Amino acid sequence: MEALPSHAEYFGHVRTIVGMVLGLSLARMVNGLTRFVQHPGTIKIYPIHLGWVIFIFITIVHFWWYEFHLSRVSVWTFPLYGFLIFYTMVFAALTALLFPDQMADYKGFEDYFEQRKRWFFGLLALASLLDVADTLIKGTDYLRSLGAEYPIRQVAFVAMSIVATFITSKRAQLVLVFAAILYQISWIIRLYDIL
Repeated sequence: MEALPSHAEYFGHVRTIVGMVLGLSLARMVNGLTRFVQHPGTIKIYPIHLGWVIFIFITIVHFWWYEFHLSRVSVWTFPLYGFLIFYTMVFAALTALLFPDQMADYKGFEDYFEQRKRWFFGLLALASLLDVADTLIKGTDYLRSLGAEYPIRQVAFVAMSIVATFITSKRAQLVLVFAAILYQISWIIRLYDIL
């Protein structure tokens, strides 16, 4: 009879796949950001778009670290594996939305982002909901270790994403993305006792 893979082997396999998808997501962001250097005269930076790029970069780096806690999972199943792949693919989709393959149909990143922001914020809301399921996979003890702020945080990010799709004021959009970046950094610092 064939021996089943050990917990460590399952975890290692999942980490590899998650790492590959997230690595490709970060590579897409680097390639997208270097367009501003490669074509400074033709590609104009849109601060709101750039703010969400920074936010997603921070979020992906945090998510990648956060997934190390999957080592707490004692039983691996194909549906669990499929869920994690799907969740990770949402980050790949977010980076693809931030940096599309071509921009011929748009006047620049401002025009593109404003026309596609509902897709972006819809996926961002989905990622916030999937994060709750991902956290529950790691166990109720882990969920409790995140404190009472965690569920409030997730609801706030879903609400923020929904509201952001309807905000037309550039100033309000800048305030929102700046607040999201500051909060994300604050959450990471407090969660991991960095200071």
